[in-house]
Amino acid sequence: MSDSDLMQLYSRRILALASDIPHLGKLDHATGSAHRRSPQCGSSVTAHVALRDGRIADFAQEVRACALGQASAGVLGRTALGRTRDEIARARDALQAMLKSDGPAPAPPFEELEALLPARDFPNRHASILLAWEALLGAIDASA
Repeated sequence: MSDSDLMQLYSRRILALASDIPHLGKLDHATGSAHRRSPQCGSSVTAHVALRDGRIADFAQEVRACALGQASAGVLGRTALGRTRDEIARARDALQAMLKSDGPAPAPPFEELEALLPARDFPNRHASILLAWEALLGAIDASA
């Protein structure tokens, strides 16, 4: 990876998202929790969720990931509350398609994930980017 590739990959926008992750920590009254770890890079995310009427009423995440994983978790933290499992799964699927098969950026309210578009060319980073989304889906499933 050249220096210019790294500069493009770790843009100011990605670093800004990574430095501002909402809902960090644990959730004492969680109805479900799940831990996911990427064997490729060692990044890990634990998500905690409290559901009410099929929607995310409260959410927390413990994020130990690279800047790309943190940026993705930052977008998730800003958009998770009030969402259903299906909405989170569709956003995860759109993010995965954007990264792996030249799909478009996810639709609002998840459009900030477009900042991760430069990671498309770095498949070894995809697992870390998807980690928070997988952990939240696991937490929702554990809550059911």
